This record gives sequence, structure tokens and C-alpha cells, in this order.
Amino acid sequence: MVQQEAQLVATSPQFFGRMFPNLPPFVNTADTIILQRTIDAIRDVGEFTHVMDAKDVLEKGPVALIADPALSNNNQNNPNHTAGTTFFGQFLDHDVTFDTTSRLAVVTDPNTTRNMRNPALDLDSVYGGGPTANPELYDPSDGAKLRIESGGRFEDVPRRADRTAIIADPRNDENVVISGLQAAFILFHNRVVDRVRSQNPGASVTAVFNLARQQVTWHYQWIMLNEFLPQIIGQDRVNAIRNGGRRFYTPVSGQHFMPVEFQGAAYRFGHSMVRPSYRVNLAGNPDGSAFFAMIFDPAGQGQADPVDMRGGARAPRRFIGWQTFFDFGPQFTDPGSTNPAVRPNKRIDTRISTPLFRLPLSAISSGDPPIALPVRNMLRGITWNLPSGQNVARAIGAPVLGAGSFQEWSRYNIGLDANTPLWHYCLKEAEVLEQGLRLGPVGATIVGEVFIGLLQLAPGGFLRDNPGFQPNLPARTPGTFRMIDLLTFARVDPTSRGQ
Repeated sequence: MVQQEAQLVATSPQFFGRMFPNLPPFVNTADTIILQRTIDAIRDVGEFTHVMDAKDVLEKGPVALIADPALSNNNQNNPNHTAGTTFFGQFLDHDVTFDTTSRLAVVTDPNTTRNMRNPALDLDSVYGGGPTANPELYDPSDGAKLRIESGGRFEDVPRRADRTAIIADPRNDENVVISGLQAAFILFHNRVVDRVRSQNPGASVTAVFNLARQQVTWHYQWIMLNEFLPQIIGQDRVNAIRNGGRRFYTPVSGQHFMPVEFQGAAYRFGHSMVRPSYRVNLAGNPDGSAFFAMIFDPAGQGQADPVDMRGGARAPRRFIGWQTFFDFGPQFTDPGSTNPAVRPNKRIDTRISTPLFRLPLSAISSGDPPIALPVRNMLRGITWNLPSGQNVARAIGAPVLGAGSFQEWSRYNIGLDANTPLWHYCLKEAEVLEQGLRLGPVGATIVGEVFIGLLQLAPGGFLRDNPGFQPNLPARTPGTFRMIDLLTFARVDPTSRGQ
């Protein structure tokens, strides 16, 4: 039977909560023997070279991994997503959820666990607490603008002498693309400040800042709702939630909490979209050649200018050529080639790019192992006592994948093929039902209802505060606004770069 409405525990935006509080956890954590066997199974399935590893041929190098699909036969491209979709999704995550206290596989009550981000899509990951609370984030010569620095060739986030980023959320320096997005949003805000000032001569610094932040935030929310969300769940599902209402994420206004089903499982689908390597830019190296790199490479540890894409570094080549990550049109092509410069994501499935099984500790918020990302994601399901994917599917009236779809779990003989960790279920559902091109019904319901719900319930969401809002900043198509428009207005686009 379809559950018409979840019974939500009253909570606050300051804490996590549950979207399906009446569903049992996928493993009985009170049974210490079963719990340990489950942990052992998770570590086995999710470890380097094991069943979830796409086994990309890393020794061929980052260029070949892009040019030769045969080197990633288990890791297919998604023709419907560009590579930037992954990182914009990561940026969104860092804006709404940050758990700094729970421990992997240690059962924790989400209703008493602080969410260190405001789940309101208000860009507090960029603005922090504002100019008064976090003056270190702001330009000392102009309090309406955010602080930005140079990496020697193009922009970089502000950094201390030890190269630690001076930003509101340290995770936005985990890799060079997310730090590039952080810098792009800083420049976007600063350009909007200039525009607001030109339209409001004599306005105070505070008034200019507030007006600029509102414009930036609403245009960012517009991109999430009208560009990103349709890519990952489908425009049909976006329309269904907006027109038919949310059925399972139904807090009252002022209680727009972050559900752990989203934070700990469904929204981690993006890890499956990560490529093993990227072309960071088209002409960043000292000889003018393109900078190609693995997303993570153990060889980069301790290097001032790492060979990989890890963050926490500054060098002239560590900037993003955004034409690789978003589609600026056919005029932006590889030198000497007729192929567009833009690259695709990987599909949403249970095969994860090999570098993500050997994360550098600097890319882990806690700084602690395990270093295999799939293991971390599934142990998080134990932390939050998450329900199985099958039980969530039953609760929402979706098709339930049978045990035959989860043969990788059957050999452990503890029922995980019928009560599968929610994260793994969401990936398998996308793989089986959607060919990996978008999320399946369980993942799409959780992700879609939470994102749309936040815009409808949280202060500052344009669907709540200004439902008739239409973008008014310059765009290729007037009346709309896409990531390529944001990057162009921020002047980090290929034309502005001259590359």
C-alpha cells in the first residue's frame, strides 16, 4: 500500500531527522553478531578491487582514460550529463548538510545530531554568517564583497600561509573543481554587487550586500530547480512533485530539517558519477598544454602542485577550464579537433571509479579511514539506522527490486539481498530501471521532495518567498538562467579566460 504521508518527528533546521521514521533499520544493530557480519560484508563489497570497483585501467594515465572508453568498460559515460553536474551537485550538498559529530557504524540519533549547515539553499557555505559574523570571508576594502585571491594565473579562494582555504565550509576545497566553483560563486556575487550599486546609487553597504545576496541565491536556486534537478530525477518527476505535492517530506514551515535518508544515502548517488580523470583545463600547463589529472592519485600526497585534483594547493595551473564541465556550445572545441570540449559524467550505477577507493585522508572531513568511499557510504547507513531500499520502495509504492538484483550480497547469508543498504539500493535501482541515466523512484523521491521542499518551506527559498520570481541577470536565453550563464557573468567562462 502506498504511504500517503510520512509521520515526521518534529524537529528543527539545526538537527537532522528522518523522512521515514516508522521503517525499521536494514540491520538489527542490537544483534552484535549480525551487526559485525554486516560490517564485514560492507567492507568486502565496497573495498578496492572488489565488486563495486569499476577497475578503471589507471596505469594508462588520465589522458587515455578520457580518450579510450575501453579502459573503463565497467564505467560507462552518461550522455545526458556533462561532467560539471557532479560538482554542482557536490556544491549543493555542502550548502545544506554537514555532519561533524557522528561516527561511522556507531548508531547515532539524527534528531539530536547538529547539522552544521543551514538546510535552506541559502549559500551559507559561501557567505558564512555574513560580514559581521565572519569578516575573514569579506573584502576589507569593500564590506559588500567577498574576498577573492589569485592562484598566479586566475582566481583562487583565499588561503592562509599553509594553503588552508579561508572559506565557510572546508569541504569546498576538497578538490580543484569544487574550490573553482567556490571561487566562481565569490566572483558571481561580487559582480552582482557592482550591478546592484549601479541600479541603487547611494545605497548603504549593508543594503547592497543584502540585495546582492538575494539575487545570487535566487538565481542559484533557479539553476538547482530548473537545470540540475531535471537532469538527475527527470523533468516529469519534478513536475509531479511541484504539481501534485510532496507526499513523504512534509514538515511544517520552520521545521525544514535535513533527513538522513537524503544525507546518508540517496544524495550520495553523485559518487557514482565521478570520472576517474578529468581535463582540468585546456591550456594550464607551463608549456600551454592541457592539464589532465586523476580525481585522486596517491602520488599527489605532499606535493605543492599535486599531479591529481586534490584541493589545498595553489599553483598557476590549478584553475578550471569550464568548457570541459559545462556545454558552452560547439565553438569551444579541442584544438585541432571537431569534438566538443565538454565531457560527460559517468552513469549512476553500482560501479564506482577506481580512484574513489583510495581517498586521500585530506579529502575526508574527519581525516580518518576507511579510505574506500563506498565502504564509508554504507557504514553511514548503520550510523543512522537507515531503512533498507526495499522497505522505502514499498513505503512509496515503487517497484521493489528482488533479491536476484543483489547477488553480490547473497553469499553473506544475512539477508542483505532482500534488505539492502539504502545507498547501494538507490544506485542499483538507477542501473536496473533507468540504465544509469537518472535516479530511480526511491532515489528520485527522496532527492526531489527534499530539494523542492526546502525551496517551499525554508526562509529565502524563492518558491516560498517569491513564487513568481524570474531570473533577471544576463543570460543566453532571457527569462531563464543556467550554469553557463552564471559562469559567464562571473567572467570565468572560456571567452573571458581567452582559452
